[in-house]
Order: sequence, then structure tokens, then C-alpha cells
Amino acid sequence: MKTLKRIFWFVLTNFMVMMTISLLANFFGVTNYLTQKGINYSQLFALSLLVGFTGSFISLFLSKYMAKLFLGVKSVNENSAYMSLVSKVQNIASTAGFAQCPEVGVYDSAEVNAFATGFSEKHSLVAFSTGLLNKMNDKELEGVIAHEISHIKNGDMVTMTLLQGVINTFSFFLSRVIAYLIVSRDKNQNNRNSFRLVTFLVEIALSFLGMIVLCYFSRKREYSADHDAGILVGNDKMIAALEKLKSLFEFNQHNESSKNVSVQAMKISGSKIFKLFSTHPPLQERIEALRM
Repeated sequence: MKTLKRIFWFVLTNFMVMMTISLLANFFGVTNYLTQKGINYSQLFALSLLVGFTGSFISLFLSKYMAKLFLGVKSVNENSAYMSLVSKVQNIASTAGFAQCPEVGVYDSAEVNAFATGFSEKHSLVAFSTGLLNKMNDKELEGVIAHEISHIKNGDMVTMTLLQGVINTFSFFLSRVIAYLIVSRDKNQNNRNSFRLVTFLVEIALSFLGMIVLCYFSRKREYSADHDAGILVGNDKMIAALEKLKSLFEFNQHNESSKNVSVQAMKISGSKIFKLFSTHPPLQERIEALRM
């Protein structure tokens, strides 16, 4: 099942990049921060900063291409069959003050989904599933477009990159400190391989916990994108889009025949167990926030 939240490809790419960097660092023994007296913390932290922010910025630059590659997003800026969609995106982007319209993409999927990604306004992508285009009317679609345009305008992906860089840095740093404290207790063995293994496992665990912070940030930015979308096209259109998503989600919850069709765009899982890892607030709360 394709799971597409706004930050999914960024987080996935970041995880892959960071694990690759960590594995290479361990394989080639990049441990100059380890001395006979213990850890050189300043050197380790400098290395952590370099690795952490390198990983997050590589993720930002690749997120657009990852989404295209794995979802089969096709650019439709020059496709006459989607000129109405492109025109709507151009008009709303112009209203938002964009000097250049984002690339518009469509991918074939029954899920009701839309997302924006890219490292700048000039290099951004706004993509829509065919499921969303088929189920939403013009009013609802404009609300979705304005929401995604607002994410780009607000620089949410760049801010997320900086936040992810901080998380990467501390994951890299703390995993090695924790691994050293654990492995150094055993004075009778060659601890190099043990140190590498423990470092890798702890780093995965810390990266996973870092997702809680990213998801919290994402939930807060959803409210801002909703608010700004309301300014761009009117609160009525943004509310209409959210209400349509809510009705589709509720329908799918109660319809066994459609349980494999995911309503992913701007939604949050209903399970309280995973609330901390939800990227979006409940739809009803977002609707109420716009009506205040």
C-alpha cells in the first residue's frame, strides 16, 4: 500500500542516507574521536553536525525525485488533458506571490492524496492522485491546491530539513556516546565490532524517537497551511476540502469493500496508539480551527 504523507519521502530518504553514512563510517573506522582517554566530545560533535546536516539536505534535494521515482508521478504542465488543473495551480501560486509556478504532477492511484515537495519555490512539485481528481469538485480541489501551495510558500520543507538535521546530529552523537559507555564496560574483549553494532542499533532507535518531534512539527504546520489556504482561496473552500476528506475517510472506515483504498491526503490515523507519530491533526479539529 502506498503511504504518502507530505513528509514521507523526505523522512524515508533521510533515514536511508543517514544509515548509509553511519554504515560507511563504521566500516571505514571513522572513529578519530575515540582516544585512549575516552571520547573527544568536541570532535565527535563536529563530526555529528557535518554528518547530520549533510544527510538532511541530501534528503531535501532528493525528495522530489524519490516521489516521482516510486509513485510514477508524471509532469502535466504541458499536458492539455490537465490544463484546468495546471491553470488552477498557476492562479493560486500567483496569488501567493510565486514568481514561478511549481511543477504540477499527477500519478495514477485510487487513494485520495495530494502533496508538495521540493527545496525551493522554483524547484517544487505539487502532485495529485487521480483518485483525488476524480472525487473532488473544483471548489474542494482549490482548497487542496491552496493548502499545498501554502506549505511551499511557508518553507515548511526547509524548516523540516533544519529540524531533521538537528535530530540527525544528536542521534549520531548520542548513539556513539551510549555505545561507548555500554561497550567500554567489557575489558576482556575486542570491542570494535560490538561498538559498531551497538552504535547502529542505538542510532536507529534514536532516529525513530526523533520522528515524534518531526510529527509534532508537521501537525502544527498543517494548521498554518490551512489558515493560509483560507486566505488564498477562502475558508469555505478549505473547509469544503477537509469535509470531503472527512466524509471519504469515514466512508472507507465503514465499508469493507473499500478498506484497501487509503485516504492519505491531509489525514491523521484514528488510532490513539500512534497519535504521537501522526503527521496531521484530526480533520474535525482542523475544520473547527478554520471556523473560529
